[in-house]
Amino acid sequence: MKKSRIGRLAVVAVIAVVATACGGDDEADTTEDTTEDTTTETTEAETTDTIPAGLLALDVNGDGIIQFAVAAAGPANDGAYVQATVDGVKAVAEQYGQPAPIVVDKIEAEQAAEKLEALAQQGAEVIVVAASEIAGPLETLTETYSDIFWYCNCGAGYGKDVPGLAQTLDDSSEISYTAGYATGLLLADATNKSVVFLGCCDLPFEKEAYLAFELGLKDALPAATFSYVATGAYPYDFANTAGATEAYNAAKASGLGAVNPYLDGAHEAIVQLANTDGIVTMTAGKADGCERTDLKYQVEVRFDGGDYIIEAMRLIVDGKFKEGDKLVFRPGDNVGPNGSPGAFICNPTAEQDAAMQEVYAKIKAGEFAAAFGAIKGKAYAG
Repeated sequence: MKKSRIGRLAVVAVIAVVATACGGDDEADTTEDTTEDTTTETTEAETTDTIPAGLLALDVNGDGIIQFAVAAAGPANDGAYVQATVDGVKAVAEQYGQPAPIVVDKIEAEQAAEKLEALAQQGAEVIVVAASEIAGPLETLTETYSDIFWYCNCGAGYGKDVPGLAQTLDDSSEISYTAGYATGLLLADATNKSVVFLGCCDLPFEKEAYLAFELGLKDALPAATFSYVATGAYPYDFANTAGATEAYNAAKASGLGAVNPYLDGAHEAIVQLANTDGIVTMTAGKADGCERTDLKYQVEVRFDGGDYIIEAMRLIVDGKFKEGDKLVFRPGDNVGPNGSPGAFICNPTAEQDAAMQEVYAKIKAGEFAAAFGAIKGKAYAG
């Protein structure tokens, strides 16, 4: 029998009153179906005294423990968007003294219903879906397993309002424009001003990203040249290292100033090549690029799913975000521990920093709204 979340909230309220009267990175496993050991010695009494009431409301079976899970299309250790989300969920679980999350990665779109339902039956109480390409079954699953808290950072590629699903979104046009603009600033004095954007297979959300990137690049550096190259098999093959390497080498042979590896599993391989060749490169979502020592990034392009889930969980605990709600994060917002979505030059000059701040102000003022609307129309038409 399904337990009512309203009933759980009432219990939580009693616990909260009693508590007041008596009185927060392992390497990710990349196997396709990975279950981490979540055994804990913590007793229910010990746990319920320390978990905030808003979080305890997510405890489906009433044992005082919240089991998180992550479902991802790409590899969990991609060094890019997927790993950012996995790391964020791990950080949330650790912050609140909960077991390590169950992580299932490399899920194909046609496997999504099976894999997500398996997580639900495995005892997950909060399921984080890391991308729109595996979000198709959520309308049905959120009804079938309504006691589970379902969350998706689905982005523009999903575009559905689901009562049982909490969603975070960002604006790819805004973020990608800032990435292109930052790249243009970095290439201003470079001999080679050619930029290649490596993606999967010209999917609509890719098209929005690279069209906005190109607009920002040429606004900052009109002399720049730009090309998009698909490197994977349709659909959703962002981990084709061989295809991405071939595309990178072809671009380098023609002269290359910067590469945007808009990839998951193939991302770090291209960054390594760019580092070897002294070519400007950037992160694909993850907000820790400037701090890394194993790879060198010149730009952080932040659409960090980990920051998003950390911010979402903070709002859930505060009672300000629930299933059916959507949070939209925009450049200039203060999101999670790493701050705003958007592009940031790792070691900017004073002039570059001022130019980026000006761009952020223009975005916030809506000066690019018409241009971004046209990009979205072109990307998602038909």
